[in-house]
Amino acid sequence: MQLVFSDAQFWEDFLPLTFTRPVAEMRCGILTFSERWQKLLGSADVSYLTEDYLQEKFKKYDLKESLFIVPNFLPSENLLNQIKDLQLGEALVYKDELLAVRINMDNFALSHINKMTDIEEEVLFFNQPTDLFSFNEKAIDFDFELLTKGRVSAPLSETNGFLGDKKDLFIEEGAEVEFSTLNTKTGKIYIGKNAEVMEGCNLRGPIALCEESKFNLGAKIYGATTVGPHCKVGGEVNNVVIFGYTNKGHDGFIGNSVIGEWCNLGADTNSSNLKNNYAIVKLWNYKAKKFVNTGLQFVGLIMGDHSKSAINTQFNTGTVVGVAANIFKSGFPPNLIESFSWGGMKGDEKFKLEKAYEVADLAMARRKVPFTEMDQKILKTIYEIF
Repeated sequence: MQLVFSDAQFWEDFLPLTFTRPVAEMRCGILTFSERWQKLLGSADVSYLTEDYLQEKFKKYDLKESLFIVPNFLPSENLLNQIKDLQLGEALVYKDELLAVRINMDNFALSHINKMTDIEEEVLFFNQPTDLFSFNEKAIDFDFELLTKGRVSAPLSETNGFLGDKKDLFIEEGAEVEFSTLNTKTGKIYIGKNAEVMEGCNLRGPIALCEESKFNLGAKIYGATTVGPHCKVGGEVNNVVIFGYTNKGHDGFIGNSVIGEWCNLGADTNSSNLKNNYAIVKLWNYKAKKFVNTGLQFVGLIMGDHSKSAINTQFNTGTVVGVAANIFKSGFPPNLIESFSWGGMKGDEKFKLEKAYEVADLAMARRKVPFTEMDQKILKTIYEIF
């Protein structure tokens, strides 16, 4: 069965994180939304209904019978069974929004839905970037159960200190954890395949360290934190989601934040996550084109792909950074740093597009990931339109 992930309702709500990806490719918990649904539904035939400029990289759906689904929620067992049991022409609706429908994509129209069922239970939906860190503990718990049920963890080396119940710790094959402390009393800890926890780290769950990623020497990691694949993280981190291929390798604090892919936070980069007056934080909203009240007291940094901060960068509470920004000037940057900013301050010139390509190519080559013509086209569209 082809899974078609829809961006229709939510893509703009998650900018700048979705400038470079569909909603389904965001990470929260241990997995991306796409990976989670593939495991839940037992299907690897995945496609996307997304923005035109992303569609070349992220496969467009085939014109055949499909399960069309909004991906950014965690289903209960009952709701999952309802989705699995959908027959052709049947749909599930949640709060007047289409949640899932089984339909032929060669003739997608509401008129071809012959049965709509309202979902009465409360569904945990991710509606905006801050939800990714706010609901990350629930997502880690969900994925931990999904990935580890019926499996046996690799053993924890006796060089480590451990607090909690060993059933809440799972270490994948090839991972290395030595001379560190791990505490699962506050939440589950998942260490991915070939990941490394270097000596002297202090981990307080819930935490997910994904495949091939590292916690550098002496890192202090508070939950609920997710570090996606192929990252290096050091210093102090609290309730952060990092999508993947990003480095925060040195001392410095970030909290209540979401960081995209191919970012680099220079040594002693810090992000405030609490205002001095303890006020509710406002955050730039690309859809509303203004700063919007988050309802949260703790909000740090939301950073799009390919952005970089220089040594000693100090981010204000509730800062949004677009795609491929290079932040290096002295003083506190503003709360909105535009995509391709060269310097990080309001009114700074834009990063030259060819130079942005060059940096992306070099950064990705270090991880043996090609910077493709499709990637270039995506950055060019963001540069010229957004």
